[in-house]
Amino acid sequence: MTDTASADRILMVLPSDRLVRKAAEAGCRVWSVWDPALRDRAYLDKVARHSERLLLADLGDETALRALIARTAREHRLTHVMHMGGAPAMGPVLAEAEALGLGANPPHAIRLLSDRVAMRELLRTHPRLRVHARRAAAAAGVREAMAHFAGAPVVVKAVAASAGFGAALVRDAHELGRWERGATARGVCGPFIVEEYLPGPQYAVETLSVDGMHQVVGITATRTTGPPHFMTTSHVHPAQLGVRDNAEIRSATCALLDLAGFECGPAHTEVVQAPGGPRILASRAGLGGDRIPLLVELATGIDLEEESFRALTGGVLSPATVRRTAMIGFFRLPDGRPPSRSRLGELRALPHVHAVDVPARPGGPAHVVVVGAGPEEAAQQLAAARDLLGAETESCAELHP
Repeated sequence: MTDTASADRILMVLPSDRLVRKAAEAGCRVWSVWDPALRDRAYLDKVARHSERLLLADLGDETALRALIARTAREHRLTHVMHMGGAPAMGPVLAEAEALGLGANPPHAIRLLSDRVAMRELLRTHPRLRVHARRAAAAAGVREAMAHFAGAPVVVKAVAASAGFGAALVRDAHELGRWERGATARGVCGPFIVEEYLPGPQYAVETLSVDGMHQVVGITATRTTGPPHFMTTSHVHPAQLGVRDNAEIRSATCALLDLAGFECGPAHTEVVQAPGGPRILASRAGLGGDRIPLLVELATGIDLEEESFRALTGGVLSPATVRRTAMIGFFRLPDGRPPSRSRLGELRALPHVHAVDVPARPGGPAHVVVVGAGPEEAAQQLAAARDLLGAETESCAELHP
């Protein structure tokens, strides 16, 4: 582990063990904060392995959490305070990072990107990126919000991306009733955002920013089930795009980050290439999910996780060189039964297969990551992997646009 006085000293709240390891490999020293109620001891031991110290805290106690961060920053002369784990305790962590002057980004930039309503308001005066949207405080208000769209189809989403209730296309009163019943059954009470439906292919854009300069590392094509729920079935990196579409998507993404005031580190932005040009579906600070960083690394050799820590010290990434195509597919196993160990071993041994995950809980989606010389070969490899798994149909990822 790096132990020099010049090493960046980072406090991370809710980091994965892999991110801590990658930060250490990039020359950083890491103090990790976890709530023991959120993970078992075995997982926390993995986080501790590459940390200078693992600090345990109740993330529900804002005062104690902020005091812990301030004390650790003072005692160990930290250079950065970062929140890595989504919604839990993000507010107090960002507030304390700002108070200490140790945030990589202004807190308002992180909030703008993670809050769907705030992002829509930010883009409201930007003609090229604007998406017409209304906010509904609760499910009962969605019907009233829809009236402003004069009968045109809309997409309804929970404002908080972490709500676990994905996007849904609603075209009429019948579909609205079905959506309302689903929201009630899932216990999702809002608030919601109702926005115009934008047809077109979807893409995930990974960027790294240094001192407010944004570099697009790669664009990944996202394939979904389409309406009404737009569940992800696969990702392909790099996306096969024409010169104009490529330039437009890159420009739209960087424009959003500029408007939000995003300064440093990775960001993940989801874009739809609508008939009138690219529109932003969602964005957030941090790395993309669904194993997209692995796809980027397999296709280009760029380790996004490691490079995101190098960006903290002002390091500039060299342009990506595409060497092959990487693809991830999500599958539903028949009756939720996992394949035999021998079949899994046979699949993992194939040279073009780089990751296989079969969930322990019945009914969860399995995923396989493959590579090919191009998109056609990668798709063939993925189809063969699906057959070997015994999966009957493509399934969906747990993340939604």
